[in-house]
Amino acid sequence: MVCSAAPLLLLATTLPLLGSPVAQASQPGQSQAGGESGSGQLLDQENGAGESALVSVYVHLDFSDKTWPHEVSRTLTLPAASASSSPGPLLTGLGLTTECNVNHEENFYCACLSGYQWNTSICLHYPPCQSPHNHQPCGCLVFSHPEPGYCQLLPPVPGTLSLNSQLQMPGDTLSLTLLLSQEATDLSWFLRHPGSPSPILLQPGTQVSVTSSHGQAALSVSNMSHHWAAGPRGATQHSRHVSAGEYMSCFEAQGFKWSLHEVVRVPLKATDVAQLPDQLSISCATSPGFQLSCCIPSTNLAYTATWSPGEGSKASAFNESGSQCFVLAVQHCPMTDTMYTCDLQSPGLAPLRIPISITIIQDGDITCPEDTSVLTWNVTKAGHMAQAPCPESKRGIVRRFCAADGVWGPVHSSCTDARLLALFIRAKLLQAGQGSPAEEVPQILAQLPGQAAEASSPSDLLTLLSTMKYLAKVVAKARIQLDHSALKNLLIATDKVLDMDTRPLWTLAQARKPWAGSTLLLAVETLACSLCPQDHPFTFSLPNVLLQNQLFGPTFPANYSISFPTRPPLQAQIPGHSLAPLVHNGTEISITSLVLRKLDHLLPSNYGQGLGDFLYATPGLVLVISIMAGDQAFSQGEVIMDFGNTDGSPHCVFWDHSLFQGRGGWSKEGCQAQAASARPTARCLCQHLTAFSVLMSPHTVPEEPALVLLTQVGLGASILALLVCLGVYRLVWRVVVQNKVSYFRHAALLNMVLCLLAADTCFLGAPFLPPGPQSPLCLAATFLCHFLYLATFFWMLAQALVLAHQLLFVFHQLPKHRVLPLMVLLGYLCPLALAGVTLGLYLPQGQYLREGECWLDGKGGALYTFVGPVLAIVGVNGLVLAMAMLKLLRPSLSEGPPAEKRQALLGVIKALLILTPIFGLTWVLGLATLLEEVSTVPHYIFTILNTFQGVFILLFGCLMDKKVQEALRKRFCRAQAPNSTISLVSCWLQIFSSLSESMSEGIPWPSSEDKGTVRS
Repeated sequence: MVCSAAPLLLLATTLPLLGSPVAQASQPGQSQAGGESGSGQLLDQENGAGESALVSVYVHLDFSDKTWPHEVSRTLTLPAASASSSPGPLLTGLGLTTECNVNHEENFYCACLSGYQWNTSICLHYPPCQSPHNHQPCGCLVFSHPEPGYCQLLPPVPGTLSLNSQLQMPGDTLSLTLLLSQEATDLSWFLRHPGSPSPILLQPGTQVSVTSSHGQAALSVSNMSHHWAAGPRGATQHSRHVSAGEYMSCFEAQGFKWSLHEVVRVPLKATDVAQLPDQLSISCATSPGFQLSCCIPSTNLAYTATWSPGEGSKASAFNESGSQCFVLAVQHCPMTDTMYTCDLQSPGLAPLRIPISITIIQDGDITCPEDTSVLTWNVTKAGHMAQAPCPESKRGIVRRFCAADGVWGPVHSSCTDARLLALFIRAKLLQAGQGSPAEEVPQILAQLPGQAAEASSPSDLLTLLSTMKYLAKVVAKARIQLDHSALKNLLIATDKVLDMDTRPLWTLAQARKPWAGSTLLLAVETLACSLCPQDHPFTFSLPNVLLQNQLFGPTFPANYSISFPTRPPLQAQIPGHSLAPLVHNGTEISITSLVLRKLDHLLPSNYGQGLGDFLYATPGLVLVISIMAGDQAFSQGEVIMDFGNTDGSPHCVFWDHSLFQGRGGWSKEGCQAQAASARPTARCLCQHLTAFSVLMSPHTVPEEPALVLLTQVGLGASILALLVCLGVYRLVWRVVVQNKVSYFRHAALLNMVLCLLAADTCFLGAPFLPPGPQSPLCLAATFLCHFLYLATFFWMLAQALVLAHQLLFVFHQLPKHRVLPLMVLLGYLCPLALAGVTLGLYLPQGQYLREGECWLDGKGGALYTFVGPVLAIVGVNGLVLAMAMLKLLRPSLSEGPPAEKRQALLGVIKALLILTPIFGLTWVLGLATLLEEVSTVPHYIFTILNTFQGVFILLFGCLMDKKVQEALRKRFCRAQAPNSTISLVSCWLQIFSSLSESMSEGIPWPSSEDKGTVRS
């Protein structure tokens, strides 16, 4: 209290109400102490005869010795006899309510005495003498000049606070219930740590839940620990003897601020105690004595320690920052292995027993030698863990394992900077619900750059990243807006963390937590878009961090564009039609664009569906784009990005934090690469907003215009050749199917031609369709191509199986009414089933379509459902051909089928003998280009063999057949001599002319009439 120049008194008087229902306040004259009176003021009144009313009188008393007389410091009761001498209201007692002191500036410092309090309205109009927290009842106010300010008599407490248990065991749930008898407002919960000057706000979090209903409010804290009752780190010994943590319920009712309290005690648990060491192997010959210790954090309970066995040892205790350590100095080494225990005791609690195992090294035991290279490692028994303390200002322990062969293992350190660890605990408690996020988040962010610069161990780095993660979660949940200084601190700390990419800290940290880079990305991504609107626009640039934040009002440009001076330059654009739906009733739109260099190299190599298991190259940066409309974040929106010149085939991806059990991974869902018009750049189009980058596949198909042109020419030539083949069959069908073998062969070949013709036509038109799984046309084209190409090879398989049957069972006749349906089932039903299973299996996983194309994905496994059956069919055909060659070379073959049937078999063999190697070589090359990094030559060979399949079928499957040749010559070349070159050319011209006419008339399927002409 400020030294007073003129003490003041505010008196409360109790008057009986006689006769009148309302008692008027009296105004006394000059007091005996030389004071002068002010106007009286009615405080409270009650109706009814014989009742009393409390009134206040403002009195100015001047005491020469500047001290209050003892007589006026207590309530004065006047004699009852004085009540009969006056007919009016009678004064029955005096009570002191308010004590004021005046400083030299004529400011009045007025404080309420016990049982009285300032009204809430007065508290709001006058400044406090000190700065209490907002919800605490004001005890002292400052008045600028004398006026009738007074403290009022407190009515009965309008509520009760109950607690489920004052002793909360670790892991228990604390429950506080407030029952109110009056209407209350501005209800808040607080926790006052022992030794802390101000209480801590409690609000909903991961451990705190707050509920409120009419006449009742409740606070629940789950998983109790010493952090929810103990004093802050660095508290004095005196604070540890404070009874316990104090929970407060503060509210307003009846015009006053109320504060109800409950005391809670939480004992320590075993994991709160740090033993050094927790196990020890020692040689009594070299170390006759040793020292054991167990340290506990600052707590609200007084603990003492008892060691056992304690004979011949000396126990002591000392305090260091934030903890108390109990030490046992063992002066005589035990002869055998011994278990020491540190029994921590607190009044009213069961002892907490902490074991420490001591192993004695005997003669002949295998040991690791003493090592003093970095830290001092004493001789340790094989199979045991040696331990050493962390350097000063660090928390944790250093461990090193002694292997069974007596060789030291690597050093594992959990040492963490004490100040960084305190920030981590503060951020974690903030997420749990302890503290005010709007005040504490900027304070913690302000200390992060310094801590990032001093990080010297993997534990420091991981603790720093975890602190940022907790802060991001708090900001996202509470929707806090950060000012530019807080955001700068975050970006500076992020820049320093990314600069550690060349140091072993990241490597060691990722060995412990491979998803550490994903944690950093999520934290920065969340915090960077929390800038308050008053600080827009905001631009910040560091070597590893570039941020641009812009705010748009109801009107915004047609397209939002941004560029960053990276190498290569990075550009991004959001079309106006993506932003238009976000504007509602003048809503402001905030767009945050953030570039993080080196982060892509620190993210784990996790690849989602459709990307396979390759190791991709990245451009060295991650682009983060976020949009906020008001206080709402939007993740859907079209964004176009240009990552500059690239080598190889780009895959546009984003980092999906939900993949791999929440550890994150690259995904291409909703993103696709776009072809650049002028230069080889990675241009991406994505339908959502998040962290983007580009993956460069090391195994890519060269994008050469000549290869594309060759594909188109080859498909065109195949389509033309297949049409010619159909025309030939139109002309010669009845002639070439004179027996069953010929019929089965040409029926299979005709179906091959039809399937391949439809497949080539579909494949040639697929590039003109919109790619992607959202395009039904693209999905349909891919499915049809898959089915039709498979059907082509399955009909080839049917042809080979018929040949194998005729070679193995020479005299067994094949009935057409049974064989032909089986061939149809094999040729169409099997490939249809394979294509359908592939679609159902790989489409939901995003591994069905190749990126940017309407064809099967070669990385997710869908393409292998085509290549695998094709290679298997080629292998079966090869076996059939080998068997056929052996049969042809046997002399007994002449005793087999008749000459005409044998000629038909030879035609099948010749066709398979040429087509099978060609088709087999084609897809062996195709598989090789998928699995290995190859030059352009195999790609050209594969393209020629694959796209010209129709030409090969026309030449080797149709025109090389002698029956076909004879039928064509008999029909068109009867008048010419067979050996005349001119006549031969004229004959073929007539054939092609007739083919064109027959194709225009249509191609007949083998009819029942045709079947009648087939010889058995």
